[in-house]
Amino acid sequence: MKNKKLVNLVLFQPEIPQNTGAIIRLCSCLGVPMQIIEPCGFILDDKRLKRVAMDYMMKNEIIRHKSWEIFYEQKKKSRKRLILFTTKANKNFQNFNFNSEDLLLFGNESSGVPETVRKAVDESVVIPICENARSLNISMSVAIGVSEALRQIKAG
Repeated sequence: MKNKKLVNLVLFQPEIPQNTGAIIRLCSCLGVPMQIIEPCGFILDDKRLKRVAMDYMMKNEIIRHKSWEIFYEQKKKSRKRLILFTTKANKNFQNFNFNSEDLLLFGNESSGVPETVRKAVDESVVIPICENARSLNISMSVAIGVSEALRQIKAG
């Protein structure tokens, strides 16, 4: 199922190894390439990450970027759209038209992304949740966002 024309998932400075492990496994199962913008809140060979990711870590393309600046310079050269999933957006992700070249960006667990990153993205979308809820777990948000993007791309 590997397909270079699928969306790419981008994690911004993830903090919890178990969440990142679950996301690695999800992306591997769906054939979605992954990028991680460092620094992370853990070492990427953390046993907690490995326990959740299992052997899927070796089956998926994971590109690591040492900083936001390095990632963003490469992104600008690619001319791909950078789509931020955030609780601070007004545009519902289900009403957004994803394409196979998109980079789907998810912030870290405690603070999302800084304002400089928010201003640099091409689009921001939100996964609507109940009024009294703060946010979804990052691995659930990734599963919802990536699934919708893949559904649109395959339907198109």
